[in-house]
Amino acid sequence: MCALAACGGGRGDGVLVGTVERTLVELDAPVSEMLLEMRVHRGQDVHRAEVLARLDPTLVEADVANAEATLAGARTGLVTAENDLARMTRLHASRVASDQDLERARLSHDEATARLREAEARLAAARHRLEDMTITSPVDGVVDQIPFDPGERVPAGGVIVVVLDAAAPWVRVWLPEPRLAAVRPGTPAEVRIDGVATPLRGRVLDVAREPEFTPHFALTERDRVHLVYETRVALDDAPPGLRPGIPAEVRFDADAGSGA
Repeated sequence: MCALAACGGGRGDGVLVGTVERTLVELDAPVSEMLLEMRVHRGQDVHRAEVLARLDPTLVEADVANAEATLAGARTGLVTAENDLARMTRLHASRVASDQDLERARLSHDEATARLREAEARLAAARHRLEDMTITSPVDGVVDQIPFDPGERVPAGGVIVVVLDAAAPWVRVWLPEPRLAAVRPGTPAEVRIDGVATPLRGRVLDVAREPEFTPHFALTERDRVHLVYETRVALDDAPPGLRPGIPAEVRFDADAGSGA
């Protein structure tokens, strides 16, 4: 979250102070398992679907083998049930087997079919868990954090790799309620960022529908009762490698002639 520069006794030139934001993608462990291999390092560029790390698959591979064996047994059981049903149908037609015998054969066939479907589902789930042991990047980006080293046990839900999405960054600011009518999605903006010599062009991505009170770090108690709207401003010409958290100043083109 970022402070509002034009709060109360602050600046009156219509400039809002915010921070650069980017999407951080956290890739976590589906189960508690040892980190077997880490294929990337911090700061490395990665591509969508690229393998980043692998968890120890030993236990899951055993589950897959067990599920495959169960499925083979279920298929055999269904073949047997189908043969029994066909034989019982012939015997019933010849009046050798009773209606009850035929009904039992049908029930056995139905049960064998259900067991096969269950075995197929369990195998599919086990194979999916095995795929989850290989951690791949869902986006193009840069490796930002690697909390664990190979050989360490990662708890279920523990973050294995954090990838900084290569998609265009944006700036988060808080729009005062009196200026809400002048700023809407698509409104052009000028953005100045620390360390970037020239101003950048931007445009409003969205403005929150619900207001909030000015963030707790506003300058004065009077400022804290003001209503503000969280606003995201996309950067159309952001320089490569722009990291999140860098301070930025935003001035909307709608303010140019107002002196707000």
